[in-house]
Amino acid sequence: MSVVAIVVIAVAVVFLLTIVAIATRRSRLERRRGEAQDLRREASARSARAERVNAAADERAAAAERADAEAAERAAQARLDASLAQERREEAQRVTESARAHHDRARDVDPDVSDDGEDEARRIDREAVGQRDG
Repeated sequence: MSVVAIVVIAVAVVFLLTIVAIATRRSRLERRRGEAQDLRREASARSARAERVNAAADERAAAAERADAEAAERAAQARLDASLAQERREEAQRVTESARAHHDRARDVDPDVSDDGEDEARRIDREAVGQRDG
């Protein structure tokens, strides 16, 4: 073999090795690009899922806040109702005491009524029970 043939063969081998290296590099780059694209798709899908989960959590939190607000409003109304009921009981007690005082005064003034007031007290109690039941 002549030196020229050896040089041509060596150049051809280097050329082929360069082509193979370039093709291998391109193949590896395409494979990595595909992998990156797959990872991006997966990341997008996970982000979308995270957004849906976050939105659902926000909805649940808002519903819980509404329920808390409604419960607080009902509790405030219940306290108000209890306060009004207590005021009415106190007013009823004052009216009852006033009525008894008037009955006592009427008994003191009326010459035809006995002084013990026991019958009148029973009648007042019966009237009070009848008004509560009716």
